Amino acid sequence: MGLNRRQLLRGGAAFGGAMMFGVPAVLGQAKPRVVVIGGGAGGATAAKYIAKDSAGAIAVTLIEPNEKYQTCFHSNLYLGGYRDYASIVHDYAALAKNHGIDVKRDRATAIDRDKKEVVLAGGARLPYDRLVVSPGIDLKYDSVPGWSQAAEEKMPHAWKPGAQTLLLRKRLEEVPNGGVIVMVAPPNPYRCPPGPYERVSMMAHVLKAAGKDRCKIFVIDPKESFSKQALFQEGWEKHYGTMVEWLGPKVHDGLKSVDPATNTVTTGFETYKNAALVNVIPAQMAGAIARDAGLANASGYCPIDPATMKAASDPSIHVLGDACIAGDMPKSAFSANSQAKVAAMIIRGELVASRTFPARYSNTCWSLIETDDCVKVGGAYEPKDGKIAASSTFVSQTGETAEVRKQAQAENMSWYAAISADMFS
Repeated sequence: MGLNRRQLLRGGAAFGGAMMFGVPAVLGQAKPRVVVIGGGAGGATAAKYIAKDSAGAIAVTLIEPNEKYQTCFHSNLYLGGYRDYASIVHDYAALAKNHGIDVKRDRATAIDRDKKEVVLAGGARLPYDRLVVSPGIDLKYDSVPGWSQAAEEKMPHAWKPGAQTLLLRKRLEEVPNGGVIVMVAPPNPYRCPPGPYERVSMMAHVLKAAGKDRCKIFVIDPKESFSKQALFQEGWEKHYGTMVEWLGPKVHDGLKSVDPATNTVTTGFETYKNAALVNVIPAQMAGAIARDAGLANASGYCPIDPATMKAASDPSIHVLGDACIAGDMPKSAFSANSQAKVAAMIIRGELVASRTFPARYSNTCWSLIETDDCVKVGGAYEPKDGKIAASSTFVSQTGETAEVRKQAQAENMSWYAAISADMFS
């Protein structure tokens, strides 16, 4: 399934892009106000398509504390040496210049749902007619015994972008030949289902390329299975021999504790002492701003209306991306981008009477195992029986030819260029 920039943008139009036929209901009134919290794949895309396709009829404010955005997607390729760091970092200048979006470098600290205002760390209160909440994830630091936020420098997670990404690469490069790496994989649900296992592949690639073939990577997984498991395990054996060992809960008998002081990981089956690198990816939940506003349920994530991406608890708020409960859709950048276009269409329809269409969603996740050996999984989705349900799916097959896998990697790189432009230009 190939995907290039033109196809991605055309796909956005199918969900209402360039479909703005209406104008504000009463001429002369102030523009309707939309505030977007979070400048990632969900938030940046929603802000752009609301502003662009309303032809300036809606005032859009994007709240994002960071001047630049480092994508989590393709950060594994940076770890593996296939991308440089600058290529996964983007800014918001074009969104402001090209689409008139008011980009505020500030942090949203609270949502006053009664007054329909967003409170900023700087003290300002921003009124909204519609609010888009796309805050990504927070980490559950207490979900791994012995680990904490204070320990993330010693045992990095690199599951939120920026300094942790750079730290993990530095630590990987310092692993000596014969050193042991232990990854503590996360429980479901979590950001980017194939992500930990692509990361393992990139770690093995870096070690092999540096001639460190006596190293071992142990994956301590709380799950009985994981995304693309047969594909990853086939690739690990083919490219890295016995370097990678995945251990499910029936084998390791539970993660008992980690000790950041000694880089030790203890399971019911084995103790890994003085590991060269321990990568802890903990359990996750929706960003605090969504939870504190009462948009999340007991799972820590936010239920939504599958036809509109509206929060189940508040029809004036849309929740996108990693923070929402999206049924069969995985927590991926492609998913967030797709959800944002549906939300943007619905918001325009309600605020400026533009045409709307039945919600349709899509996703593809590519994973690089070794140079030009890339696999993918994805599907199309639609609202059904109260959730976002898969209407069709696809996945790479074991035993595929080298040419098929090389083409998948070409798609992967093309998609990154396309979605980056779609979000930030």
